[in-house]
Amino acid sequence: MFRNVAELVEIATTRNLPISEIMIEQEMQVTGKTRQEIIGQMETNLQVMEQAVERGLNGVVSHSGLTGGDAVLLQNYIKKGQFLSGEIILDAVSKAVATNEVNAAMGMICATPTAGSAGVVPGTLFAVQNKLNPTREQMIAFLFTSGAFGFVVANNASISGAAGGCQAEVGSAAGMAAAAIVEMAGGTPEQSAHAMAITLKNMLGLVCDPVAGLVEVPCVKRNAMGAANAMIAADMALAGIKSRIPCDEVIDSMYRIGQAMPTALKETARGGLAATPTGRRLEAEIFGSAAAANK
Repeated sequence: MFRNVAELVEIATTRNLPISEIMIEQEMQVTGKTRQEIIGQMETNLQVMEQAVERGLNGVVSHSGLTGGDAVLLQNYIKKGQFLSGEIILDAVSKAVATNEVNAAMGMICATPTAGSAGVVPGTLFAVQNKLNPTREQMIAFLFTSGAFGFVVANNASISGAAGGCQAEVGSAAGMAAAAIVEMAGGTPEQSAHAMAITLKNMLGLVCDPVAGLVEVPCVKRNAMGAANAMIAADMALAGIKSRIPCDEVIDSMYRIGQAMPTALKETARGGLAATPTGRRLEAEIFGSAAAANK
């Protein structure tokens, strides 16, 4: 039905339907499954997200010991009421962190669009839930909207850190979340596209440099920043601010930047933060000095 964001927005606008509905119809066409089956699958995804957030907010620690407990620290900080940024943004950040801490602890998460970027979409969804009070159906629609934009990125660029850097993972996830937030808040399909574009173009060039090759440092905190980015971009789009560069062109730019990015900065743990003295020390502590020396 659609191949890019421009076509997606045009279909939704012409038919006066939300983007989430267009994505459901496309899934029905592609898979041959019924509407009920497709929505049921997304309900299952939503349940997995809820459970991951809940587990993370109760406190988890990864097997390596590199990550864990930060989501709890953030929630405690929020409760003190002395925070400087917005409460909903911090709540989104904490829930994004919670999800990725569960991933690092080998728990079950829903890849949105990848495991390394799995915190942004649920983090923002469960944060805006307290503000917008959506029905269960609207929460499921949120996931279909984010999926529609992820579908475009996956088919026109990349959602893989190994192929395009972290811009392709957390950057894509943040853009997907921003677009979905806009729809849930009552924005237009065009505003969702602007939110995606604003988010993604501010994460272009983000490298993938996992310390010790693990999806923990800096991955967990990048999900935190991705969630905050998504929230701000959604507000900007809802305020009527537009991206001067069309969404599809931003996605194409991300693809070209990923192609030009050195291999050392694409999930190989050979560059960036992974190659710092502390990064190498942590790798040696986890896997032994021989493994770190071979990098």
